[in-house]
Amino acid sequence: MMKTNEESLLFTRVNKDTQALPISIEDWEKKAREVLPDGPFDYVAGGSGAEETLVENRTAFSRWAIIPRMMRDVTNRTLGISLYNQALRTPIFLAPVGMQTISHPDGELASAKAAAAAGVPFVASTVSAHSLEQIAEVMGDAYRWFQLYWSNDREVSASMVRRAEKSGYSAIVLTVDTVMLGWKRRDFRNGYSPLREGRGLANYLTDPVFCSRLPEVTPENAVEEVLKNIYHPALNWNDIAFLREHTRLPILVKGILHPDDARLALEHGVDGIIVSNHGGRQMDGAISTLDALPAIAEVVAGKIPVLLDSGVRTGADVMKAMALGANAILIGRPFLYGLAVAGEQGVASVLDTLIHEFDVAMALSGSNSVADLDRSILARL
Repeated sequence: MMKTNEESLLFTRVNKDTQALPISIEDWEKKAREVLPDGPFDYVAGGSGAEETLVENRTAFSRWAIIPRMMRDVTNRTLGISLYNQALRTPIFLAPVGMQTISHPDGELASAKAAAAAGVPFVASTVSAHSLEQIAEVMGDAYRWFQLYWSNDREVSASMVRRAEKSGYSAIVLTVDTVMLGWKRRDFRNGYSPLREGRGLANYLTDPVFCSRLPEVTPENAVEEVLKNIYHPALNWNDIAFLREHTRLPILVKGILHPDDARLALEHGVDGIIVSNHGGRQMDGAISTLDALPAIAEVVAGKIPVLLDSGVRTGADVMKAMALGANAILIGRPFLYGLAVAGEQGVASVLDTLIHEFDVAMALSGSNSVADLDRSILARL
């Protein structure tokens, strides 16, 4: 429960160890720009094409205003939610982001430890720089999901899913919007590809099925095999049934933007939807996730959880997404900027700020719990 005496924390939590760290996401981004070379920074910060979708993901939030309610006694607040029978401290997740060692040498291990300490679920990427087993080890019993990039070699996908289940992951997130690589001008300009550098090989080099496909297990051979398998234009709804054969875990699909695809997800027994345009990194000119959310939430009608990523930067953003139908949200770039600047401590600080912002926004809106967040507290501008 959030208590009013936590107001004092807002003024005292900046101590000698953290006073040099930024507060706003904008300042974290500026600091990250200072410490990262062009290639890694642009890979993290950039989007596809002219980056219209990247911008629109943020702009969409400014088209909604919160209408606060007064005199509702918000002394005792809770930010908690329940997903798949798991009680969570907040509706905030760390999104699956691959190859995090381009931001900091500790990569996913630092992010995962910060998430575990904050009680925030961590979603590990298939193309992480540390294996899913290594990430699980540093997280202990903390709640985590595994994001799967479908492989054209289905048995590799099955093997990854089985490993995730064995390692204590609680759900599988199938990313469906990467049938091919987005057209990223910044990366072309910099001549930068962390995947080709071998940054995202950890889960592949530790996978027995994948390694059995190589004439010799070397990073060079692995990179070429990954590039042959990771982009999957043939992926279709019937593949969900194959995935079901290899795991008992809930299966979410990430990358849904059209309400008709939400209907198909329900028809094929998917357990959750993540409304996402890959942070504006895939199809430029695509609808923003916040604009796509209400129609998808209407189709789903509470039958399965609906989560949202892409564009969330503040506690008010979290509120707006929840009020428009999201059960939870995911952040990506914000925690990567924190990681780049200060490793595990940076990720922890970003999460701490966002959680406290969300709590303040809840209180000032007259809301005691996420159940109070609905369309009635919003006005379309």
